[in-house]
Amino acid sequence: MSHDLELVKRANASGGIPVVFVHGLWLLPSSWDRWAGVFAGAGFAPVTAGWPDDPDTVEEAREHPEVFADKTVGQVAEHYADLIGRLDRRPVVVGHSFGGLLTQILAGRGLSVASVAIDPAPFQGVLPLPFSTLRAAAPVLGNPANRHRAVPLTFEQFQYAFANAVTEEEARELFEEFAVAAPGAPLFQAAVANVNPRSEVKVDSLADDRGPLLIISGEQDHTAPWAIAYASYKIQERNEHHVTEIVEIPNRGHSLTIDSGWREVCDTALNFVQRFV
Repeated sequence: MSHDLELVKRANASGGIPVVFVHGLWLLPSSWDRWAGVFAGAGFAPVTAGWPDDPDTVEEAREHPEVFADKTVGQVAEHYADLIGRLDRRPVVVGHSFGGLLTQILAGRGLSVASVAIDPAPFQGVLPLPFSTLRAAAPVLGNPANRHRAVPLTFEQFQYAFANAVTEEEARELFEEFAVAAPGAPLFQAAVANVNPRSEVKVDSLADDRGPLLIISGEQDHTAPWAIAYASYKIQERNEHHVTEIVEIPNRGHSLTIDSGWREVCDTALNFVQRFV
């Protein structure tokens, strides 16, 4: 938390519009470092904040995977909402995977001036459940006890869920550089969101202060494929107050924010944000 607060302090001191980056499962805030450099070069103030108790490095995360256990969507959303409340200016929010879901939750609370959700996890009301999504989530959902555990991925599981659209060599490099354990709770929450009226996996898509929203989908994503992204878009476009757009990036998988093609995705997000901010 102290690291996150230091980032908030720097953003406030810069006078620039903050951009809060929200990572998803099996990654750390450092996965956004290159994006932060691009947005900083465009005059924004990047805030690469973590989930509660995120270790500072991949090495530390692998030594102490237990710190990820029992983090729920609601807890993480409140954590980011608290950080945003400490910023002097309403930020842009950019998130990937479950970070994309959290981005939409925060936007629905009126906490962002513009938002980009990349391959977002589904929220309540998003009905498609492709086979590839179930297979990608199987390492967690296959054991009910994982609800309260931190679960790592094997390389083969990471390759299917994240790195299916890159070479095996690059997939192994990404696995070694970025992959850490993740809490099982959010996946179980998302799995039952449509039958749980009290679910934390809810988005206020009609909020009049939501701000413009872009959804980015990787064409070959196994974890959050087009069916999920498009269903999210169709719900979000009902918002009459703000622009809602969707774009599909060809030949890209779930690793699109960290793999060798990251810059195309980053520029797509930045160009959208600059149209409105």
